[in-house]
Amino acid sequence: MSRRILVVEGQEDNRQIIHDMLTGTDYEITEAEDGEQALKTLAKQRPDLILMGIQLPIIDGYEVTRRIKANPNLNHIPIIAVTSYALSGDEAKARAAGCDAYIAKPYDTKRLLAMIRELLPDELAPPS
Repeated sequence: MSRRILVVEGQEDNRQIIHDMLTGTDYEITEAEDGEQALKTLAKQRPDLILMGIQLPIIDGYEVTRRIKANPNLNHIPIIAVTSYALSGDEAKARAAGCDAYIAKPYDTKRLLAMIRELLPDELAPPS
């Protein structure tokens, strides 16, 4: 069974980069282009991990993350902040909102994939 990743990113070209990076992996990708759409998506389906942009239309990524982490039905989902905010203190701000990991743009795709795999370890194979 494939693991599901919700990609929340306001810029279409950035969503495409992530989509291309995850093509060929066993991850099922769902996309949201703003914070409101992300919350509506989460009301319908539960991803195994969220890649969260911070500069989003309607509701920013910090607020979406806080709402997810405040919801007992969702707060177990790991969230990686994927953002162009790379100044001193930005990672701490993302983690304070509830993000489990942080990567600044432009990012190394191998590093982001490694972060995803670390937060979504392979499920144990059934006993033979």
